[in-house]
Order: sequence, then C-alpha cells, then structure tokens
Amino acid sequence: MSEESDLERTEEATPHRLQKAREEGQVVRSQELTTFVLLMAAGAGLLFMGPGLMEQLLKIMKAGMQLDRDLAFQPDLMLNRLYELSFEGLIAMGPMLLLLIIVAFCAPMLLSGWLVSSKALMPDFNRIDPIKGIGRIFSMRSLVELAKAIAKAVVIGGVATLVIWQNKDAVMGLLILSIDTGINHTADLLSMSFLLIVAAMILIVAIDVPFQIWEHAKQLRMTKEEIRKESKENEGDPMVKARIRALQREAARRRMMSEIPKADVIVTNPTHYAVALRYKSESMRAPTVVAKGVHLLAARIREVAEEHRIPILEAPPLARALYYHVELESEIPEKLYAAVAEVLAYVFQLKRYKEYGGEAPKPPVDVSVPDGLDQAKHAV
Repeated sequence: MSEESDLERTEEATPHRLQKAREEGQVVRSQELTTFVLLMAAGAGLLFMGPGLMEQLLKIMKAGMQLDRDLAFQPDLMLNRLYELSFEGLIAMGPMLLLLIIVAFCAPMLLSGWLVSSKALMPDFNRIDPIKGIGRIFSMRSLVELAKAIAKAVVIGGVATLVIWQNKDAVMGLLILSIDTGINHTADLLSMSFLLIVAAMILIVAIDVPFQIWEHAKQLRMTKEEIRKESKENEGDPMVKARIRALQREAARRRMMSEIPKADVIVTNPTHYAVALRYKSESMRAPTVVAKGVHLLAARIREVAEEHRIPILEAPPLARALYYHVELESEIPEKLYAAVAEVLAYVFQLKRYKEYGGEAPKPPVDVSVPDGLDQAKHAV
C-alpha cells in the first residue's frame, strides 16, 4: 500500500521544485487576465485619448482626400504624400500604441512577476507527440477552456446586446448631429460601450485565475519518493551527515582536550561533571571555560589535568552551573563572578605556596552560586 501511495502525486511541491519550475519557465499564467487587462487599457486609452486621436486622424483624412492636380500626374509625389500622411497617422496613434505595448508586456507578470528563462524557448518534441496531443484534447484543461469559451460568448454577447439596447436612442440621435459633433459623440459612445462590454469579462477572469493557480500547483505535485530523493540530494545522505557530525565532534573534543594543560583549575562535581577554567588578567576580561564534560569525558578531563598537575577543586554547585550556563570558550556570566573568584583566589594562593612555601592554603568549601544557576537544563 505504501509503494502504491508513493507513486501518486499527492504532496505539495517543495520550494526547490517551485524554483526549478520557475527557471524552466513554468509559472502561473492566465490568458484571460492578460486579455482583460489589455482590453481595459485600450478602452481607457480610447476614453481619454480618443477625442484628440479622432481629431488628428480627421485632419490626416481631409489632407489625404484633397485633390491636387500636380499629385495626380506625378506618382512620385503621390507616394511621398502617402508616406507623410502615414507617418503622421503613426505619430498620432503613437501614445495609444505605446500604452498597449506596455500593458501587453506587464499584464502577464501580474500573477508570477518578472521572469526571463531561456529553457522555455528550447524545443520540446513531447509537444508534438500525437498520443499526448489527443490526451490533451480530451483533458480536464480542454474541457475548462471550452467552458470558458462558451461562457465568454454568452456573457460578452449578452452584455453587448444589453448595452446596444440601452443606447439605441443615442445611436439614432447621431443622425441629426453635425459631422464633427456626431464623430465626437460616436467616439464617446463606443468607448463607454467598449468598457462596459469588456468589464463583463471580469467574471471569466475571476474563475480562470484561481483555476490556473490550482492547475499549476497540481502539475507540480510530487510523490513522497520524489520528496525524499530531493531532500537527500539537497541535504545529503543521513548516514554521511551523521559521520561528518561525528568527525566534527571528535575534532572539537581534541581541540578542547588540548586546551586543558593551559587551564588554571578544574572544577568538579566530583565525578559527574568537570569544567576547566582559565584566566589571564592581562588579556581576559573574565575567566573563560576552555573545556567541560560529563561522566567519561569528565573523567578524561581530570586525568589530563592530573598529568599536567592542574589543580582540581571539588565544588559541585559551581561545576554544574558552569557546565549548563557557559559555552566553551566563553566568559563566565557576572552572576558567577563571586564564586569563581573564590576558587581562583585559592588557586593563586596554592601556586604561591608551591613556589615560596609557607602555610598551605585551605580549599574553599560550600562554594555557593545564585539561585537558579544550579538547576540542570538537561537530564544527565
């Protein structure tokens, strides 16, 4: 049963899979959204720029329809005149064309943002596979596209019929207007009707955009085996990672053991914990923990300390507090200054006694630490 479930694409795509699909040009796209935005921009452009555009095109049309005897008998002049009028018409329509170009370029980015992918331009012979082509014809996507086409025809056709019916009196009134006034009114009427008809497409867009997002997510779904394989590729084999961590711990342990001969004192529990402290007043702001361990590692720390004649002091509460609240190669917290100072004072007196003799110092007893610091964070 587990093997069969692994073959089903039931898992959501991982971030790595989504990024890879994006690099290959597979992003969410809605043709209906792009068409809607483009048509709305065209309608808005006609509404605001239409009167001026109509006026300029009328001038060009009047200039083109003027009969000049010289032009009639000189084809070269006629071609030059046609070129000039065409260029003027292009300049007149330039702002409108520029608007449509910008919108056509930006509209597809509304869902997935900016994307440049050369992989999408590479030839894919699977697209011309006749068997897969037949499958796409009878797929759910094709049925949805058919439903959208029917819905667009019904909605847009119905809205267009309603708009024309509502403006039938205005259309008939154009017959009694002058040419200039009639052209301006016609432009306004067409612009408003165009915007109302195009606005009806928002129903299609509201259905298509969620469907495209769902369809894109469905295509990128993964099996459990694919997710495990990707995790192994990205993060490495668990056994290899465990071996690397073991080697890192061993290297860190060797570095720690090499610091014990430089310590000033070993604070013990006496058997469960061992913490090595070092303090150099000329270079350190506070004593530093250079090694620590429990059980077997604590025993090994004590052995190395004995080999190098490092003083060992039994102070169970302090040893536990240092072990759980101070990281390796870190300074002790201010709350432990008093307790550690008491230990270091004994160590310095002991060194002085070994060098110059005299009365042997007595080791401190019942070294106390502030409440809360002697509570172990983890069970040992």
